Amino acid sequence: MVARLVIAAPSSGSGKTTVATGLMAAFAAAGLAVSPHKVGPDYIDPGYHALATGRPGRNLDAYLCGPELIEPLFAHGSAGCDLAVIEGVMGMYDGAAGQGELASTAHVAKLLRAPVVLVVDASSQSRSVAALVHGFASWDPEVRVAGVILNKVGSDRHEALLREALEESGVPVLGALRRAPQVRAPSRHLGLVPVAERRAEAVESVAALASQVREGCDLGALLALARSAPSLRGAAWDPASGLGSSPASPGSSSNAGRAGFSPAGPGRRRPVVAVAGGAAFTFSYAEHAELLAAAGAEVVPFDPLHDEELPEGTAGLVIGGGFPEVYAPELSANEPLRKAVAQLAESGAPVAAECAGLLYLARELDGKPMCGVLDAQARMSQRLTLGYREAVAVSDSVLAAAGTRMRGHEFHRTVVEPGAGAAAAWGLHAPERRVEGFVQGNVHASYLHTHWAARPDVARRFVDRCTP
Repeated sequence: MVARLVIAAPSSGSGKTTVATGLMAAFAAAGLAVSPHKVGPDYIDPGYHALATGRPGRNLDAYLCGPELIEPLFAHGSAGCDLAVIEGVMGMYDGAAGQGELASTAHVAKLLRAPVVLVVDASSQSRSVAALVHGFASWDPEVRVAGVILNKVGSDRHEALLREALEESGVPVLGALRRAPQVRAPSRHLGLVPVAERRAEAVESVAALASQVREGCDLGALLALARSAPSLRGAAWDPASGLGSSPASPGSSSNAGRAGFSPAGPGRRRPVVAVAGGAAFTFSYAEHAELLAAAGAEVVPFDPLHDEELPEGTAGLVIGGGFPEVYAPELSANEPLRKAVAQLAESGAPVAAECAGLLYLARELDGKPMCGVLDAQARMSQRLTLGYREAVAVSDSVLAAAGTRMRGHEFHRTVVEPGAGAAAAWGLHAPERRVEGFVQGNVHASYLHTHWAARPDVARRFVDRCTP
């Protein structure tokens, strides 16, 4: 049994990240092993969660991974911990558009049978807070809203009015936080600035959050509430076992799921898969590296902003999401690495590029030369492209056979022209039908973010094509 709390809110901007990160840091500072989680596809908040807890921030996305994987992924991430804090997404009942509760905070809370603490922005209300909390607490009887934390409280008098109003709601107030500019994290076009870009300031912010939460919240009551969650029934997700039960090979007798199995074969070294990181490429799911390792790869991170060479022996390359548009001049200036990436792709080594990686492989980004692997140009745009996608692989690639169905998520303010190569990566079904991305030799480049835990065969297929 892992003690657990879901931190939800009536809407975005209420202070979920402030409260969740502050709670994680405060409990960790008290000596608890805290497991951090984020509902939905967000990559940035988990970076702050990791800073607060010293453990990888993990996502729980019932759309990308399916409801059946939420409990196993949670159990995997929280193994050995005293407490798990799960930050919600958007408003508590907001999920995948047009699909009811799917992937909402409420949905995940029900799947985990976890008590919910509602964070309310109280800055422009007093007695009305009781009606708001009552509505959220009573909307779905299966969601246990067990406490409220009042955020952006203006004064002692304001707090007293709020507490008095909530006395009749039946939902206890477990904390009240004043407005505190020093704990705010800067934002830009896709949300908060990632930790990797402002680590020193982020450390100070997280410490301030812990102090604010410690002073304004009843940590004892919150911990007791978390410990009231019932035991979970299912087994934890395991990357090696996941490979063995991949949907691409039902009933297969493949050895790929066995711990320690290397597709390179007995007695041969594990192929090196280089994974881009650093400030420009911060978007990744922890399970991807775990799956690559379980499939037999030696996963080696590198930083395209500073490293002039790929890791020694690189046999495959994974470039995830991030903010290359912010670092276009620096990425462009690292000509030796750009050439090394182009040469690796030309050699036939498998390359998987996702969103930011797509931009990096283009001929240029905002007029700055990039790797030139793809005959495409990328530029910043005023239009935000955001949302879940149903996708089908259009072409055979190092990630998937043509016809493979996956769910993904798009999140960018850039445009790539053309939007698809002669062999496209994905056909998307919603909100409009279109093809996008590039399959070129052993290169797969696309805007679509996917979660490989839903299709472990993606990692196995990629590693199988690496030559050590």
